[in-house]
Amino acid sequence: MKILHVADIFGRPGRRAFALGVARVRATDPGCFVVANGENAAGGFGITPGVASELFESGADVITTGNHVWDHREVYPSLDTEQRLLRPDNYPNPNPGRGVWTGAMGSMIGAVLNLQGRVFMKAIDCPFRRLDTLLERDDVRRARAIVVDFHAEATAEKIAFGRYADGRVAAVIGTHTHVPSADARLLSGGTAFVTDVGMTGPHGGVIGVRAEGAIERFLTQTPNRFEVAEDEVRFQAVVVEINAETGQARSIEQIDWPADQIEESVE
Repeated sequence: MKILHVADIFGRPGRRAFALGVARVRATDPGCFVVANGENAAGGFGITPGVASELFESGADVITTGNHVWDHREVYPSLDTEQRLLRPDNYPNPNPGRGVWTGAMGSMIGAVLNLQGRVFMKAIDCPFRRLDTLLERDDVRRARAIVVDFHAEATAEKIAFGRYADGRVAAVIGTHTHVPSADARLLSGGTAFVTDVGMTGPHGGVIGVRAEGAIERFLTQTPNRFEVAEDEVRFQAVVVEINAETGQARSIEQIDWPADQIEESVE
């Protein structure tokens, strides 16, 4: 069984690259289960019900998010009603939504967990202890394979979390920074891990936005309007192969494809 975990989808260019990349992967592996981080999919900030629907139509089986999930209030009802749209589970109640999905992953029962770090981010509930709690839930315990999207800033926190989860989940995939790390590997307990999977979207600016606006903010230290960049669009992801008998990972492979090359190959 293979899981395709797609890096943070940024704006319209990222959504287009996501559709192309998933089509390319499923052309050779139609049963691949797709997890997509969509927290920046709507104009680079947050997600809307319409954008979520677009990502599902493009091939996402589950959409994870992060701290920007709250940017568009119109999505709040969808967080309660759409089981496949997750927000980090360790935000305190009574926030809408959930951070757990369980269901069929090919021929086995699987689970996707969405958690968020706290270093340089909001001081929400402890993701380490929340993982312990979630792994004791009956629906999660029935899952053969468990994939965790850990949305965090600090590399040390991500690596520590991966070590903490090692042997108890199939994969811990780091998201949030939009910059891929070159450390995809299997940990000693059989968990696939990468500190950050990167960004599916425009790499020609500054982590998704036009360079001019980002540079101006650094120079002036005053707020200005960011706009989504449009050039050097890439599809970044990891493919995790899972042993259906043990629920542990067999391998993890990073993907980094220019969108224009994907389009040529799909056509």
